[in-house]
Amino acid sequence: MAVKWDGGHSSSVLCLNVSAEGLVASGAERGELVLWDGGGSPVAQLRLPQEQDVTSVVFSASRPSTLYTAHGETISVLDVRSLQEPLQRFHVNEEEINCLSVNDTDSSLAAADDSGAIKVVDLESKKVSRSLRHSNICSSVAFRPQRPQSLVSCGLDMQVMLWNLQKARPLWTMNLQECDMEEESSQSAGQFFNPPLAHSLSVASCGNIFGCGAQDGKIRIFRVTGVRFERELEFQAHSLGVSQVLFMPEVYWLLSGGNDGKVLLWDVSSNVGKQQKSPAKSLHRKKAQAAASSRKDGKLNKVASNEQPGVVPKLSIEHGEKVNWLSCAEIKGSRRVLVADQTSSVSVYPLPEP
Repeated sequence: MAVKWDGGHSSSVLCLNVSAEGLVASGAERGELVLWDGGGSPVAQLRLPQEQDVTSVVFSASRPSTLYTAHGETISVLDVRSLQEPLQRFHVNEEEINCLSVNDTDSSLAAADDSGAIKVVDLESKKVSRSLRHSNICSSVAFRPQRPQSLVSCGLDMQVMLWNLQKARPLWTMNLQECDMEEESSQSAGQFFNPPLAHSLSVASCGNIFGCGAQDGKIRIFRVTGVRFERELEFQAHSLGVSQVLFMPEVYWLLSGGNDGKVLLWDVSSNVGKQQKSPAKSLHRKKAQAAASSRKDGKLNKVASNEQPGVVPKLSIEHGEKVNWLSCAEIKGSRRVLVADQTSSVSVYPLPEP
């Protein structure tokens, strides 16, 4: 059963983040921003200017009292010790921001928006240092841990991209639909009515493994090797689009939330936990294994040649509402998943210990 955190918001909660000190920030429609303690009590509330939806919140990694918030096309920098007027505002995006990410060193902030742009702000000079671009809405962007110049992004153009801040062009790009068409030539044409629009991504704490959730209900796991990345694993996770993915700290456990109202926990450590000598050979071997054991299984369709059979969730939560955002926090000595959905509450569920 979920514990509900109520009394902070009056409208749908859109985003969540947890500071290194355990403070939880949630953003909602109509400019609502709330800070919660670990017990689920609201400790501060603020309504941001013009009542624009708060679409992303992220704490600084090195200064946990600093909170970056996206509302409309604006980024506001707040001090959570005194939640009042923003310390600073950035107006660098032209359309609504969908996702913020700040690097480990708190030197760069990336903001992905509806125009497909990713504006990277140098937090020292307070100016845009890079303008990166997708050809459609950019839904998610994430700096890689321990690599402050490197980030990954995905969007509704079905592209997943790897960037380095020293270059304006992506180092490597993968089109999810083209990959599916190349690798799943035996697949029925009907599958393409539900294209893999990419909604969310998350990078594991090692910095080399990241996961992407898409509209086709699949999760794809990638490994970065130098200036490119390879697909390590792909599996059907949800019956509807995957709205959120989140790697938990330190372990290769991935949380996913879907439009089907489910929250699932996946252990992908056996697939990605050890560095393969040759990712390409590893992927080829997985394809062969998957093809050999492809079958029909309940509601699952035939396992495609690049999918891993037998990937089952470690934990399945019937949340019941479309998931807007997921976050992970340690509360009273044990890990919890925090879920934002269409309601004004934050739901909290216990997680198993690694």
